[in-house]
Amino acid sequence: MMNEIITLIEAHSFFVVLLYAIILDTVLGVGRALKERKFNSSVGIDGAIRKVLMVTCVVILMFVDAIVNMDLLFMIPEEYLQIIGINKLGICELFSLLFILYEIVSILKNMHLCGLPIPYRIKLLVQKFLDELTEELPDDENLLINQVREGDENNGL
Repeated sequence: MMNEIITLIEAHSFFVVLLYAIILDTVLGVGRALKERKFNSSVGIDGAIRKVLMVTCVVILMFVDAIVNMDLLFMIPEEYLQIIGINKLGICELFSLLFILYEIVSILKNMHLCGLPIPYRIKLLVQKFLDELTEELPDDENLLINQVREGDENNGL
């Protein structure tokens, strides 16, 4: 039974990518907490619970996909499928992709707040996202975003 579960998990490359994204996000989150000297156990526990539930959801959807055998690739044009190179997109893979995107946003946020190098345009997008949707951006960065926004408005962007 355990070998069958491991084989099922290994067959889902999106799930493996999700696990790597979760690990990277966790490492960067701990690095950010160390840099800011702000360890908050309730935030850490909430994040851990969220990540465990993400993985649990995807594993359950693997079994649902094995039973239902649904393929959502019919919604994607054939020329894109050739570029992407995937053969099946079930419910499990769809949710894995959504969770991976969520983790990528969190990874970029943690990279930015840790002071790690990020390409300039991506950094501006992350700063704008943090400014508009969270309260995690330091005040000096809020000034930078407002200056960039004013410059974009003056340039017609």
